[in-house]
Amino acid sequence: MTKKVIVIGAGPGGYPAALKAASLGAQVTLIEKNKAGGVCLNCGCIPSKSLLDAAHRFYDLHILKTLVCAEAQNAADVLYKNFDFEKIQTRRSNVIAKLQQGLLGTFKKAKINYIEGEASFVSNSQIKAAGKIFDFDAAVIAAGTKAFFPPPFDKYKDKLHDNSTIFNLKKVPSSLVIIGGGVIGCEFACIFNALGCKVTIIEMMPSIIPFEDEAPVRILRTSLEKRGIEIKTGRIAKDITFENELKNILLDDGSVICAQEVLVAVGRSVELASLNLKAADISYGRKGISVNPKTMQAKDNIYAVGDVNGICLLAHAAHAQGETAAKNIMGINALYNNEAVPKAIYTWPEIASVGLNKKEAEAKAINAKVYKSFFMANGRALTQEATEGFVQIVADEKTDKIIGAQIAGTGASEMIHIPQMAILSGLTTHQLEENIFAHPTMSEAIKDALAKAHL
Repeated sequence: MTKKVIVIGAGPGGYPAALKAASLGAQVTLIEKNKAGGVCLNCGCIPSKSLLDAAHRFYDLHILKTLVCAEAQNAADVLYKNFDFEKIQTRRSNVIAKLQQGLLGTFKKAKINYIEGEASFVSNSQIKAAGKIFDFDAAVIAAGTKAFFPPPFDKYKDKLHDNSTIFNLKKVPSSLVIIGGGVIGCEFACIFNALGCKVTIIEMMPSIIPFEDEAPVRILRTSLEKRGIEIKTGRIAKDITFENELKNILLDDGSVICAQEVLVAVGRSVELASLNLKAADISYGRKGISVNPKTMQAKDNIYAVGDVNGICLLAHAAHAQGETAAKNIMGINALYNNEAVPKAIYTWPEIASVGLNKKEAEAKAINAKVYKSFFMANGRALTQEATEGFVQIVADEKTDKIIGAQIAGTGASEMIHIPQMAILSGLTTHQLEENIFAHPTMSEAIKDALAKAHL
């Protein structure tokens, strides 16, 4: 008998679950209350990278000026000052539309019943959506999260921006205050700074990107400040007032920062009341639905994947969790491994990491050695004027096995998969160093760092 599977949410956790279950023979209904692709495609990973790319291209005109004759330098300035933000936004929208169209086509090809509407549990075997009742043998909750506004800013949502509404800007503001120096805050700081906006980041923790290794974060902070981004760490935004077109942010030290626009980027929160989880006897807390972190099972025949379970708020982690849940539903024993999920921050320089850093290793009573190489000594980096940053490899001193890596620099988000595969394969520093790296490449910095393990 064909198993009926319902997936709630067509984002990076939901649609992979639906596609995997369908490929394994399930009759799948996929329900999405907003747009296919979820936050990641519509107002997260993809649109922000489109803006980052455009901003970086204009920023690179500063380098171009040094490579042309004096008479042509003015032309580079003219190009920089005359970017068309409307065209940049249109480019972003076109990318989203193309990927959405591709997703919907994939659902159709996989014979997935795609429903636009809000889902609500009727029981642990029925869900209501679009005015109909759907029976299910198993369900996957991939409802995602929403931007969190702490008090008192929650009272002024309509006058402030989050990661979704910031894309609605019609023009680049003259000034922008970003409350929150995490990944979202720093990425948008890069975008708007490169397009000529005065940017200030306010972060209550002692450091920006507070949960990342200290060494690459120092590189990033130095780079951001060199480009004119003001960073106030260890400061709390206490209140906000409005005066004409300006927003005045009051800090805990009594100082006031004025800006034309404010982006609140202090984290995400779950919003699951509309799902009526009580009808399915599923409870949830501030961080989401509690699940078995290996199988994604919440209770009996119901699973929860992606941001909604709070394990790892990354799109690619949600993707892996969704496929894990689908396999388990269809009788294939599958386990999700959160230990080797790579993290990437698409600032410039980029920061990427995987596994443990030295401090985390020592907290687990692992004697760790760190081997580091700098892009200043890398041939490809020098040819591209991309010498900011470094590679550091973390190894277990006892076994010599690679247990982590942190990279700051151009292409870090691509390079991090090399140490990730080394961790998953249980390779030692010696085994990975024996690999032949193409020359000249940024990735050679990984080999250079490993070479220091055997001097």
